[in-house]
Amino acid sequence: MAKIIHYRDKCIGCGVCFEMQPEIWRMSKKDGKATLLRGIEKKSIHILPLHLSIETLTIEVAKACPVKIIKIV
Repeated sequence: MAKIIHYRDKCIGCGVCFEMQPEIWRMSKKDGKATLLRGIEKKSIHILPLHLSIETLTIEVAKACPVKIIKIV
């Protein structure tokens, strides 16, 4: 199964991920960065299994990220 990997510490808070896919992204009121909902954090990297139902849109979100910190593996 594929996974979404989000390097949150490098996030610039542009909000494109949240605008495109609000069901799995939130913008933190604390620091203005994106948060991967239900993601498991390991050393400032957030990981979430990628379900087939959202795979196509999530790939588009990763491509739209201006700093390329969202990866699909």
